Amino acid sequence: MVAVIKTGSSIHRILNYNEQKVKTGAAECIMAANYPKDVEDLTLLNKLNRLLHQVALNENVTRNSVHISLNFDPSENHSHERLREIAATYMQRIGFGDQPYLVYQHHDAGHPHIHIITIKVRADGSRIDTQNIGRNQSERARKEIELTYGLVKAEDSKQRQTYELKPVNAQKVQYGRSETKRAVANVLDTVLTNYKYTSLPELNAVLQQYNVSADRGSENSRIYLHNGLTYRILDESGNKIGTPIKASDFYSKPTLKYLKAKFRQNEAARQPHKARMKNAIDLSFLKQPNYSLMSFIKALEKDGISTVLRQNAEGLVYGITYVDHRTKSVFNGSALGKRYSAKAIQERCEQGEQLGYKQDAKASKKVQLTQQQSAQKTSSNPATSNRQSATAQPFPNMDTAKTLDILLQPEQASDYVPHQLKKKGKKKRRKRTTGHLKM
Repeated sequence: MVAVIKTGSSIHRILNYNEQKVKTGAAECIMAANYPKDVEDLTLLNKLNRLLHQVALNENVTRNSVHISLNFDPSENHSHERLREIAATYMQRIGFGDQPYLVYQHHDAGHPHIHIITIKVRADGSRIDTQNIGRNQSERARKEIELTYGLVKAEDSKQRQTYELKPVNAQKVQYGRSETKRAVANVLDTVLTNYKYTSLPELNAVLQQYNVSADRGSENSRIYLHNGLTYRILDESGNKIGTPIKASDFYSKPTLKYLKAKFRQNEAARQPHKARMKNAIDLSFLKQPNYSLMSFIKALEKDGISTVLRQNAEGLVYGITYVDHRTKSVFNGSALGKRYSAKAIQERCEQGEQLGYKQDAKASKKVQLTQQQSAQKTSSNPATSNRQSATAQPFPNMDTAKTLDILLQPEQASDYVPHQLKKKGKKKRRKRTTGHLKM
């Protein structure tokens, strides 16, 4: 099981998000905990007012809503009763068991999952602290629930791959606005909250991995002048297709104002991961210095780092951005230092290629020199020269046809036995005779 927790400042928004899913048949409300009525008897207004009434007890809590999703392995098919048990156990163990909360089962993903809506204000008006709740209380609760109910563990490698974000399939979604919006929203929900980006180009370096782009329009456009933002789907060639969707149309409201706040937060959050990025780049050159630019990009991919090049209309590379999918950190090349900018990386690759050419030329020259020395040694030694000529012409007095007849006769062929199978015998010592010429 995988648990994802998000906090927000709009109860209306997260409730409407789930209720809209119910209207379209993509979800159903299966539980209402700590409500005065059963879930079947609750209207939308009943659900909302119960939450708003308790939140009003502490107006100082601005981020008062909590939105949780519990995701299960595709092989698991749980009944409503089992899902309600899991939800109640999870909420109790993270400290929200006495809070009013609603549970929705969603049917619009490749794996079974539920969404839970609740609030951070207790019945006495005190605030529930959610600092590090995902890393501490939620992780302990998740592991205990996996053991109690025999669920597939999130640590399993296949389970991690199940929830890996996949690129938007442009062919499937470009013909319907609702499908497009849902596909883009899935990408945004994962990328915007998990990756550490500090600018719109850095964010797009991540989004482009999933065929999505954040677009402000041209500098003279109405959207740009009013600090607006839209999201677009990209085809396989990186071209924008379909109708742009305003950021304000998504329930999470990923507007430019929201992103600018994230830019400031992420600047500090990504600093601990800068050293890993620089080391990965430097090590890739140490392992194989004679890189081409494409070889360099492929080498970083093996280390979980995507490299995004920015090119002009003529194909000239003027920028480079690195996306580390392991630490979820994004760095423009210049943010790492001059040595990691687009210009410096291209120069390092060019130097490596030149080094490779020099090494190849040096090796080739060495082979040619060895061959020349061997030829000179042979020509200066008549005996060696005679032996070589005899080897080249085994029957010097015969023509070619007779030579072939002798070589192809069966009697002339000897059985070949590999040296590993030959019996070791004592070598006979040959008597060495030397002749002297008397003058």
